[in-house]
Amino acid sequence: MIEQLSRASADARLATIARLNDRCRQGLDRTARIMVTRTCLGTFTSGNDAMSIVVQARLYAAIRNHVFADADAAERDRGSFEFEGTTVYFKIDYYDTTLDYGSEDPADASITRRVLTIMVREDL
Repeated sequence: MIEQLSRASADARLATIARLNDRCRQGLDRTARIMVTRTCLGTFTSGNDAMSIVVQARLYAAIRNHVFADADAAERDRGSFEFEGTTVYFKIDYYDTTLDYGSEDPADASITRRVLTIMVREDL
């Protein structure tokens, strides 16, 4: 019985983290930060600064529309997709409210700030 309760608690915690990560990906978490690596941006802009804003918007739109088909994507904190013939990866990391250290509890939005990083293979 205790094992069932702790399993249910772990499942509920995981579902909470997944929901908060979905909010981050959808742009609904006002405390989240979005980072695009220089390598990723350079891959699609060829040094054209004017295009960087357009590329960033298109990358973020692709992440918002990303569908997790994988049973292993329980937290929904990472994924990949094809963008202009290149595989792009994204990862959500959990930090404290000052963005100095890792979060003590990613399931608690009041003490966690999410950072969504968009990158290409060279960044891994």
